[in-house]
Amino acid sequence: MSETESARSEQPVTEHRDVVIIGAGLSGISAAYHLQTMSPDRDFCILEGRSALGGTWDLFRYPGVRSDSDMYTLGFSFKPWNDPQAIADGPSILRYLHETVQEFGIDRHIRFNRLVTRASWSSDEKRWTLTIDHGGEVETLTAEFVFMCSGYYSYRGGHTPEFPGRDNFRGEIIHPQEWPEHLDYRDKRVVVIGSGATAVTLVPAMAPDAAHVTMLQRTPTWVVAGPSQDKLANRTRKLLPDAVAYRLTRARKRWFTETVYNRTRTHPEKVREKLLEELAKHLPQDQIDAHFTPTYDPWDQRLCLVPDADLFDALNRGDASVVTDTIANFTETGIQLNSGEHLDADIIVTATGLNLVTIGEMDFDIDGDPVDFAKRWTYKGLAYSDIPNLISVFGYINASWTLRADLVVQYACRILNHLRDTGTTTATPRLRPSDATMTRCPFIADFPAGYMQRMMPMLPKQGDRAPWLNTQSVSKDKKLIAQAPVDDGVMVFS
Repeated sequence: MSETESARSEQPVTEHRDVVIIGAGLSGISAAYHLQTMSPDRDFCILEGRSALGGTWDLFRYPGVRSDSDMYTLGFSFKPWNDPQAIADGPSILRYLHETVQEFGIDRHIRFNRLVTRASWSSDEKRWTLTIDHGGEVETLTAEFVFMCSGYYSYRGGHTPEFPGRDNFRGEIIHPQEWPEHLDYRDKRVVVIGSGATAVTLVPAMAPDAAHVTMLQRTPTWVVAGPSQDKLANRTRKLLPDAVAYRLTRARKRWFTETVYNRTRTHPEKVREKLLEELAKHLPQDQIDAHFTPTYDPWDQRLCLVPDADLFDALNRGDASVVTDTIANFTETGIQLNSGEHLDADIIVTATGLNLVTIGEMDFDIDGDPVDFAKRWTYKGLAYSDIPNLISVFGYINASWTLRADLVVQYACRILNHLRDTGTTTATPRLRPSDATMTRCPFIADFPAGYMQRMMPMLPKQGDRAPWLNTQSVSKDKKLIAQAPVDDGVMVFS
């Protein structure tokens, strides 16, 4: 008996569930709803490591936190988003999630403060054994099927580079993922290091109260202004029933987002020209040239939305500024730049990104043998070669996360129903003989963003043919996931 199996056998099993959902954020709530509606014969529970539901939208509490895509596609397909704001703030999104779990009775299935640390599959028993940390006490629970809905970044802390002289700084240094509840930045000089979605949200949110906010970026990011409200969506909702209006708006937004993204892949120069034209409506040309003209093509990294041009307004008022430079070292009173300039600061915010994790930041083993996901192939971007009865939600990097989450959990329910109808117990993706010579490709292709590249070596690999693909395309996924039969000769039922 292996050490893993020995440890597992010593832990009392508290109970068994047909399905366990890990994570009570957007993906986990969607999974619970679809289980109730598509596979009502299966009992389930949701294990949430934190003390509250909501995932991202409960964790992040920094000023101005909001969605970076429209709520008609970030919201659930089954629960219309009826707020006039298409780009919503964090508290509004959290209220929507609480309404959803209460409306559909999902809240009674959630168990908080249950951090799953290990998942062990037994081929003899045809089930998973989950090891759970419940406030320092170890619990175990068995399940026939596991839905991983815990997201792709670490809740233990964000990514912060090693800055020379960091300990010299006499002010406060804060990562947005660990925002202090009562931070007073009124009349303080703030430097926000970063140029991604978090930075462009923080700067205009803090600027009205701070003495001055400086966004310090190493290189420019593509940003685009857009209205926080969708007037057409709001008019549609006045004319049609909520569910119908929502479905039409969701379809329109989904089509528009994918069309724009595809345009950046096929005609990047034209998209670049259009984005620069739009910037010229808000900023002087010298600012655009110095701070808002990236060297890479749009959507080589994530495009940042500026709702109602709030960042540009803050820059034009003089409440905020952008500096494009590199850091030499921190000083007692701020940041010394390699250009020779010094940025005075009372508070430094390191909006430098997230730490991505492999599946749930957990340990997995099959019959006692540890699973190295980097050596596995991804099946449709939702399961993994030779790992049975496991579905994992990974959303889109170029569209709203929930669009893919809904597709994945619907597919998972179809798998469960096929197991029931055929009297089988396990569903395992296995390579066909013809797949043995596949080219190993990154889990996410054509997206060189730093936070993704840091994690890519540890993630499963794509192949060069279906179904060993993670397309990151709504239209392609509809064919690959939603419309394809579950019994495809690759997903093996036994």
